[in-house]
Amino acid sequence: MTDTAKPNTSPFSFTPYVEKEGEEYMNEDHLKHFEKILGNWKAELMHEVDRTVHHMQDDAANFPDPNDRATQESEFSLELRTRDRERRLIKKIDESLKAIESGDYGFCESCGIDIGIRRLEARPTATLCIDCKTLDEIREKQMG
Repeated sequence: MTDTAKPNTSPFSFTPYVEKEGEEYMNEDHLKHFEKILGNWKAELMHEVDRTVHHMQDDAANFPDPNDRATQESEFSLELRTRDRERRLIKKIDESLKAIESGDYGFCESCGIDIGIRRLEARPTATLCIDCKTLDEIREKQMG
């Protein structure tokens, strides 16, 4: 890795938590594990935001050809939509980090049971257990 290369901070490049027999759910080790995953994920997203800003500043050009201009505007539009989705994800990550601080992280906001370590590793911003999420999706599908 060169000095200019950024480290791999993808939220999915972590070592899965190895549960110890008899340990309490969402103990200090669990919370540290998820805080690290969420923090790395947020840092990666923030890096992408910075990259987009620099890309748009550096590559913005007033092309005389309407087709070139339209292509650039289309690319910028797609990139901005992606960043908007990531902005909403950063908000969810921040909410998850606050839930860690308050002691509510890892518990279903609907029924209160454990969401589960593996589910949270797959989706660190999950707020519903798999059963409540399934019911929520069924309701959503029925509502149209």
